[in-house]
Amino acid sequence: MSSLRSRFSSGSGLFGLLMLVGVIAISFSSIFIRWSSAPASVIAMYRLFLTCAILTPFLFRHRREIRRIDGRSWLLLASSGLALGLHFLFWMNSLRYTSVASSTAIVALEPVLVMLGSYWAFRIRNHPLTVIGVLVAIAGAVLIGWGDFGLSQRSLYGDLLSLIGTVAVVVHVLLGSKLRESMTAFVYSYFVFLLGGAVLALYNLGTGAAFTGYSGRDCSMFLLLAVIPTLFGHYLFNWLLKYLKPSTVSMSIVGEPVGSTILAYFLLGEAIRPLQGAAGALLLAGVWLFMRGSSKEREFAVSPPSSASPEALEAT
Repeated sequence: MSSLRSRFSSGSGLFGLLMLVGVIAISFSSIFIRWSSAPASVIAMYRLFLTCAILTPFLFRHRREIRRIDGRSWLLLASSGLALGLHFLFWMNSLRYTSVASSTAIVALEPVLVMLGSYWAFRIRNHPLTVIGVLVAIAGAVLIGWGDFGLSQRSLYGDLLSLIGTVAVVVHVLLGSKLRESMTAFVYSYFVFLLGGAVLALYNLGTGAAFTGYSGRDCSMFLLLAVIPTLFGHYLFNWLLKYLKPSTVSMSIVGEPVGSTILAYFLLGEAIRPLQGAAGALLLAGVWLFMRGSSKEREFAVSPPSSASPEALEAT
């Protein structure tokens, strides 16, 4: 366990690997959404509810922590769940109107907004090299989708939906960073997913969307979205929020345009233009600058567990 503890202390190796796993996982989101013919709000609802169903057998072991949640924390949880539900609603709908590259490129603005929000809400400062890295990476992400930013009313509407979804997920990340200071990743994620799903269920009831009657293919996509991008993506990022700054965790989203564009090329037949290839290299250079800047900062938002015992690790 001592070697594991040292990896927690140094951070970069283990956390870098976990962030890479999360990026690959969330890159599949747009693919599974495109493969389903169900309404985006229904896809998002079942994605979150199925994730909760998978986690429910482990809920009992956290009953003591759940009893200790106070009214203020429940309010913050509800706000974070609302923000997550709105993020999925707007972003997933954007994929019906614009390309994968364009939609994910707009979502890649998240780190800049999180960085600004972290400074405004928590007075978290960043090394200049970190800021430069974010800006370079964002420029690369925008260039990836540049060729697909259309001037048609339909594509612009999709881009606007993606932008609104980005603002919503920034609120979700900032609230999550605060809640994870005193709450385990399991409890935080479970109730945020559940509340986010409830928001989408109310939306579907209000709009008259069907809750049943979907094909086996659609149901398979619901389950894949729950397991891969939600459990191995969003849940993992929620876990990391206790140990890394919000801007560091949100920086992982910048890798999604690269992963999604590559997957869309092989699985959806969407072309990769030379500009997008060069933009991907620029994005990776920005990530490298960001990590260099981060290495000069105090990376942990709070101290990791003082003991590397299984109980201490489970408590995260």
